[in-house]
Amino acid sequence: MSGPLTGLKVLDIATIVAAPSAAALLADYGAEVLKVEMPGAGDGARGFPPFKDGKPLWWKVTNRGKKLITLDLRKPEGIALVKRLLPGFDVLIENFRPGTLDKWGLPKEILWSLQPRLVILRATGFGQTGPYRDRPGFARVFEAMGGLAYITGEPDGEPMHCGYPIGDAVGGVFGALGLLAALWKRARDPGAPGEEIDLSMTEATLKLMDVLAIEHDQLGVVRERSGNANQYSAPAAVYRTSDKRWVSLSGSTNALYANNCRAIGRPELIDHPRFGSNAQRVEHARELNGVFSAWCAQHTLEEVLAAFERAQGTIAPIYSIDQVFADPQMRSRNAICEVPDADFGTVRMQSVVPRFSIDPCAIRSTGGAMGEHNEEVYGSRLGLSREEQQRLRDAGVI
Repeated sequence: MSGPLTGLKVLDIATIVAAPSAAALLADYGAEVLKVEMPGAGDGARGFPPFKDGKPLWWKVTNRGKKLITLDLRKPEGIALVKRLLPGFDVLIENFRPGTLDKWGLPKEILWSLQPRLVILRATGFGQTGPYRDRPGFARVFEAMGGLAYITGEPDGEPMHCGYPIGDAVGGVFGALGLLAALWKRARDPGAPGEEIDLSMTEATLKLMDVLAIEHDQLGVVRERSGNANQYSAPAAVYRTSDKRWVSLSGSTNALYANNCRAIGRPELIDHPRFGSNAQRVEHARELNGVFSAWCAQHTLEEVLAAFERAQGTIAPIYSIDQVFADPQMRSRNAICEVPDADFGTVRMQSVVPRFSIDPCAIRSTGGAMGEHNEEVYGSRLGLSREEQQRLRDAGVI
């Protein structure tokens, strides 16, 4: 194992994408993560497409670097086994509806009696309190009620979700961040007690959009959809090139605006009285975006990128995933790396982000088969005989 979290032990009893993503991030950084699934049924994420030869590819990423066991936490013998495992772990990650673990016989008082320094991450759609606490949560719910979908889309169109459950990914990042904050306190103070982290995925999505709340509070503004036009700087939008490719322009400072004007051969726009500041340019964004859009429409993608590179402007091609794979910057940094996989030998997926120069991280494996580490955990770690393990399998406990 390698990475700054080497030695940290995480018990992941969560399901689907968001909370398991938090556990996967910790595994990326070196933590030992043990994932628990229901015997037989497994985690529902195993049913998510895409598939290759019947194997779920999404699963291999969300649960990479983890060891996997099966255990039915609804059965008394399953709870007894969890209680035997818990003292060896620093972190517990769960995303059941509030009170579920209490109902199963694992309230936080019991958890902390078994491991006084245990950090518990509880990830739900709306948090452990409030009138919505018992509602189920999914990424589109977080994105809808957290305000993200409302500001996404064309001004005269319907609110939009992006083509990936970004609300799950955002929640996973906040979950991992919260865990690391709690663990830092325990690193500083060996006598610090355990911690319980209440992560609302909807609030995580809301936090992503920092300025919306204070803007509404202080100015009474309800921010609306603006399509691909940037509401904070101008010119900044998505333009089509003559060879039917797409580019995205940004740059809010005067210096970058000047470079962008030089790139399209319009230096007279730099000192134009209507465009002297970013605030003025935003006021006249439609006019400026029209100028840049018209210029891009007359040039190929290669010509556009070359012109902006010469002028040190701020434009970028809009990549599909195959173009991400082929990009020389991504290739030079190994941003897409090969990971050992039991089904396909090796597969390629995103590397660990961010990078650590002194204590580098590595992805040990993809998400594997259901219960593939049962023998190691129940046999070697807990000392259960093969006969006892078979009895537990027959009883549906493991």
